[in-house]
Amino acid sequence: QVQLVESGGGLVQPGGSLRLSCAASGSISSIYAMGWYRMAPGKQRELVAQTTSGDTTNYADSVKGRFTISRDSTKNTVYLQMNSLKPEDTAVYYCNADIRSNWNTRRDYWGQGTQVTVSS
Repeated sequence: QVQLVESGGGLVQPGGSLRLSCAASGSISSIYAMGWYRMAPGKQRELVAQTTSGDTTNYADSVKGRFTISRDSTKNTVYLQMNSLKPEDTAVYYCNADIRSNWNTRRDYWGQGTQVTVSS
């Protein structure tokens, strides 16, 4: 079994910062891309940021310059540093990882989601 466990969400005022963490554990052979998606009420899930095993990063236009994704491969962990937060960043944030398990199956895994609320 493979699990993704997220932490770091919460309530923050506009202009504030939060750091999300997501740790992958279990029967992992290889981790390819890791990233963060979010889903706001009444909206579709969208990609926020992604990093590949080759350290290529991609960001949604709406978060460029404010959010930074990073990865610690020794800990199978991905982070999302969120600065200058805006009310429109309010959403449930989900960790995603493309993982090959020890049984040689490769698929996407998802975390349980962590709520980020930006409000004064």
